[in-house]
Amino acid sequence: MASSKDFVQYVTDQCSEAGDIVAKKMFGEYGIYCNGRIFGLVCDDRFYLKPTEAARRMLRVEELRPPYEGAKEYFYIADIDDREYLSGLVRATCKALPEPQAAKRKKSKLS
Repeated sequence: MASSKDFVQYVTDQCSEAGDIVAKKMFGEYGIYCNGRIFGLVCDDRFYLKPTEAARRMLRVEELRPPYEGAKEYFYIADIDDREYLSGLVRATCKALPEPQAAKRKKSKLS
């Protein structure tokens, strides 16, 4: 079951105090980005946060689940109604994540 656009918009709105929040469609679901850095997923109308120690210390309830079959476990965040709490989790997570790597361009084999 794919996530509804309304749910995705609600999650991005709730995280908005953390920075520039954008949702990008990925494989029928959504990757959630803050200032260009992916920090979470929305799958089946559920919000998942990349696990970091910084976020773990802030969690009200720690629950690890894979967002889809075969995925690594993420923090499942059921409490999405508290904007301040959610934005704080996002800020802490993004600070703890490594810098994104620049995409490498493939060389043409026709040269």
